[in-house]
Amino acid sequence: MERFKWIPQSLHGGDQDREEDLLGEFEGSDSWSPLQRLYGFAASLVIGFAFMLLSLIVFYRPIKFGIMFTFGNILAVGSTAFLIGPVQQARLMLDPVRIYATAIYVGSAIVALVCALWIHSKMLTLIAIIIEICALVWYSLSYVPFARRMVSELFIGCCDREF
Repeated sequence: MERFKWIPQSLHGGDQDREEDLLGEFEGSDSWSPLQRLYGFAASLVIGFAFMLLSLIVFYRPIKFGIMFTFGNILAVGSTAFLIGPVQQARLMLDPVRIYATAIYVGSAIVALVCALWIHSKMLTLIAIIIEICALVWYSLSYVPFARRMVSELFIGCCDREF
């Protein structure tokens, strides 16, 4: 959370000559102010959530749903690149703790788009979307200490009952 202490100050106009570059090795990042980065993050996140919510309107048409939901999901996940930079986000996504969830998430997003755009299979699109959601939840849980273990034990506890 140390990295985000600049946000309240920049909203009030302070800390204009900040030396730390949040975008790391991203070229052209010198021209972006902290407030512009925050706006980029918020815009990408809001547009991503809007796509995901609007996709629910066309849920009965799984191909359109798959396209809108996947693009919205990618925008929402990619929005943090405005804050921490695309290089740092790629490092975090490829961290050994998250590499499998990232690979499944990216793979299922690609499969969902392929199934929706080229194959036109409603069933395969829905299956890919379900896998994409599960991978995103598992990926997100990796940022919360012990969350994966807790969810795993909860799931095992619920499924390992004799009736």
